[in-house]
Amino acid sequence: MIEVTNLSMSYGPVLALDAVSFEAKEREIVGLLGPNGAGKTTLMRVLTTFFYPTKGTARINGIDITQDPLSVRKIIGYLPETPPLYMDMRVDEFIDFVGTSRGLGGRKLKERIDWVVEATKIGDVWKHMVNELSLGFRQRVGLAQALIHDPKVVILDEPTSGLDPMQIILMRKLIKDLAAEKTIIFSTHILQEASSVAERLVIIDRGKIIANGLIPELKKENTGVPSLFVSLEAQKEDVEKALNALSTIKGVNYIGNLNSAPRFLCSILSVNEALKSVNTLAKEKGWVLAEVSVKEPSLEEVFLGLFKRTEK
Repeated sequence: MIEVTNLSMSYGPVLALDAVSFEAKEREIVGLLGPNGAGKTTLMRVLTTFFYPTKGTARINGIDITQDPLSVRKIIGYLPETPPLYMDMRVDEFIDFVGTSRGLGGRKLKERIDWVVEATKIGDVWKHMVNELSLGFRQRVGLAQALIHDPKVVILDEPTSGLDPMQIILMRKLIKDLAAEKTIIFSTHILQEASSVAERLVIIDRGKIIANGLIPELKKENTGVPSLFVSLEAQKEDVEKALNALSTIKGVNYIGNLNSAPRFLCSILSVNEALKSVNTLAKEKGWVLAEVSVKEPSLEEVFLGLFKRTEK
């Protein structure tokens, strides 16, 4: 649905995007993750044809953004970080205006208005002036305008910005529901948002993509030193000494108790060899093995590891 090929964007001497390439499949949720100033907003503005790229191009549903930007805009719904609202209009007038501008009318317009009102939960402020709305409701009205024409691709720049916890939960659910029919790209610098919504992550730093893949793939590829949780029912000092004596374990850290058994986080070189040695130790000592499990890397660890690598 989206093919980005060697996309570059310069602001004078500043290179904001540097040969960016990635793809988004149909009905896929792609999280664009990176620190502030990484180039996420610039990338979205290029994809929505708001900016013309310095080099490279992208195709959305087969349409080249540099060759036919008007056709691209017809199939895209875009919510910038600051919602594009007319403050001196009522909410109902604004949504009707955007729908009409998108070429809708009659029964079709009414159907789409009814749908976006329900989907974005803006019925309570339907007759309010836009300038009277809270930041959260402005964000929801901005999302309604992005969805009014039933686009195939939805591009959201920091969609949960300014929302309260309940609104964030509703926004996440809406994004997942939309993915049943649409391809969605959303940007965020918040790891929790990315991991709770996206299927695929494109991690960007200083205009370059430093990682691209499904979240389980990124965790597997960027685990660093593997670790094991080990808990044996014996005296803490005895277990710690025994684990340190194993050649397959390179470091042992006590992290508390699992019920009454001391629990350790062990750094290792080989998962299989470490598992075998821990099981053998338990049998030889006659200790009950309460736990032995591979520690899954968190998205935070993957993220920090990637950025340490790019710093080098």
